[in-house]
Parts: sequence; structure tokens; C-alpha cells
Amino acid sequence: MQVSNLSMLFMAVSAIISIGTPIFLFLFFRKRFSMSTIPLLVGIAAFVVFVLILESFIHRLILQPSQTGEIALKNQPVLYVLYGVFMAGIFEETARFLSFHLLKKKYGGIGTGISYGIGHGGIEAVILAGVAMISNLVFSMMINSGATASLPEAIQGEVLGKITTALTDTAPYMFLISGIERIFAIAIQISLSIIVFYSVFCKGKRWLFPLAILIHAIVDCPAAIMQTGVIKNVFLVEGLAAISALLLAYLAVSMVRKFNQNIINSQNLDILQENKEE
Repeated sequence: MQVSNLSMLFMAVSAIISIGTPIFLFLFFRKRFSMSTIPLLVGIAAFVVFVLILESFIHRLILQPSQTGEIALKNQPVLYVLYGVFMAGIFEETARFLSFHLLKKKYGGIGTGISYGIGHGGIEAVILAGVAMISNLVFSMMINSGATASLPEAIQGEVLGKITTALTDTAPYMFLISGIERIFAIAIQISLSIIVFYSVFCKGKRWLFPLAILIHAIVDCPAAIMQTGVIKNVFLVEGLAAISALLLAYLAVSMVRKFNQNIINSQNLDILQENKEE
């Protein structure tokens, strides 16, 4: 069995998208919003700690995945979906909320929210898609060249058979979708970061934090439902993700403009006050 050249091309494209998009966004917006690398690094660290460590630990306790791949709640689709989407929302938005409180004393501009969002969503893209696609590409090249005998013993036999089947049987466009999906996901992560940023940095906006959790859960619903097998059309799920990304991006841009306008109004008010005192 051979992995098609088109599949390998799309793996490479998705890897470039997943790794390159957050780098491009940070460099593009850095000067415009006076962004610092510290919030970016905090976003990366927060995702690793809250999602890869803490959330994953809770999943292992509650879902109790077996060696055969079966997990608890999978036979109860409604509970499985609700658990999955709200756990993601609670952990990720709490990570943002606590991180912005940590950053608040020294990093107050809207660029802090954008920088954090790029870090949070960017490391997710790199780990979930970038690294995965590079790994797939390496395996594909070894399969096609007949070099799999050099792989470690732990990957031989049944494990290698499953990997080979997955890479050869998967339609090429699915590998491309993985990269495109990361663009939507990063846009959503940045938008949610701005919403939570607003809840921390603006008086009377604390209610935006629980709203962000709810929005996160709603956005994750189609993908979670697809995992249960109720939805099987990947284009429907990705279409809904694209719509969610556009709507949240529109909301985020509006909030950025409002935040900047409030700063301008505050500065003008200070100038007027100084003139009156003179």
C-alpha cells in the first residue's frame, strides 16, 4: 500500500498553515496593536497547563478510556457532548481569565488580548495539526519508500498496520481540511480571548466571562456531536466552524474598536480637565 502524493502534499500544506498562521498573525499585528511577546508566551503556557495537563487529567478520570478505545459516556451521546463542550469551555476560558488577571498590572492594551489569543490558539494549532501532519508525512514517506523496518519495535506489527491503513485509506482532502480548520480555530481562540480580556479589563463586564464559556461550548458542539456519529458530514461541521469564526471575529473587531475608542475618549477627557484647571 502507498500513500498518495496528493495526501502527502496536503499534509505538508496543513503543517505549514498550522505552524505559519500564528507566526504570521503575531508579526502582522505586533506593531499595529503594540503587542508584547509576554502575553503570547502566557497564552502558550496556559494552554499547555489547563488543556494538555489539567483537562486531560480530568478526562482520564471521568471518561476512563480503555485499551480497546472505548470510553465512558460514549453510549450516552447527550451527556458525552455536554461534558465535552463545557469542560473545554470551562478550562480554556478560566485559563484566559486567570492569565489576564496575572497580566493586568503590566500589560493593559488590547494587544494583550490579541497576543494571548495568538499564543493560546497558535500552540493548539501547532500541537494538534502541525506536529500531527509532520508525523503523518514522515510515516508516509517511510511507507512509500519501504523503510518501515527501521522503525522501533513498539511501532511494528499491528500498530504499524493501523497507521498505514489510516494514511492510505483517508481521502486526501481530509488532510487539507485539518489545516483549514486550524484557521477557523485560531480566529475563534483570538475572538474568545478578546471577550475574556474585556471581562477582566473593563468595569462592569465580568459577565462576559461566563458568556465566553457558553459561546465556547456552543461552538464546539458540532465537532463533539460528530464524534458520537450523529453528524457524519465533515463539510457541515467545518461550515459551521467557519460561520462561528466569522461571527466571533466580527464581535471581537467591534470590541477592539470600542476599547480603543474608550481610551481615546478618556484621553480627551483628561486633556479637557487639564485645560479647565489651567
